[in-house]
Amino acid sequence: MRYFLKLSYNGERFHGWQSQPNAVSVQQTIEEALSVVTRLPIAITGAGRTDAGVHARVMYAHFDIDTPIEDKRRFLLSMNRLAGRDIAFSDLIPVHDDAHARFDATERSYKYFVTFRKTPFLYPFAWQSPSPLDIDRMNEAARILLSTDDFTSFAKLHSDTKTNICDVREAVWNTVGNDAAQLPGLLEDGIVFTITADRFLRNMVRAVVGTLVEVGRGKLSVEGFRDIISRQDRCSAGTSMPGNALFLWDVKYPYITG
Repeated sequence: MRYFLKLSYNGERFHGWQSQPNAVSVQQTIEEALSVVTRLPIAITGAGRTDAGVHARVMYAHFDIDTPIEDKRRFLLSMNRLAGRDIAFSDLIPVHDDAHARFDATERSYKYFVTFRKTPFLYPFAWQSPSPLDIDRMNEAARILLSTDDFTSFAKLHSDTKTNICDVREAVWNTVGNDAAQLPGLLEDGIVFTITADRFLRNMVRAVVGTLVEVGRGKLSVEGFRDIISRQDRCSAGTSMPGNALFLWDVKYPYITG
């Protein structure tokens, strides 16, 4: 049997999604909990690999087990108890045997939160901008992403990615608005960047946001942003933003609704 786990996590205490030696990861924590609940060694595959400090409002991971899980409610209760306070499991979904949490995802959305006031209650979830940002100019530049294919300028150097081609379907800055309901305590004067694509390169969203912030500060023109993309050179783009304000917001599959 193959199952999808639907979960969310606060990434502040983790060194990213992927298991690694001498560091606590989300993947490792889930696999350890699964092994206790099922009394079997269980490996999982996630929909993506978030970096250290990055959060997920929605994440999916798949795993295989020989014996069907009959009591979903009890399984989820056990997993939530064992995984600790920073990971929450909300659903267990039986899927067909070749369903894949990473390769079958048709769309992923990320959000990056920005606040303009210092507060000790928001720093794990939002980046504090030291100066005002021109949201109209940032949106003018962001619209260029919708007609861009090659995102080499925003890709992490020396990665093992075979292609830097992505289909970005949404890229927009808004006031926080209704998203604040998902993150209690977000200030009403905050802004949020939403980007949706079929796939993302490693470090891509944080590099895109960092470069758009340069546009918002007036240090980079909209045409300069376009030129950075055409150069296909990561060294031309802006700095990578801190991971604490980034959320994997949603992941879509053709066979999962809701």
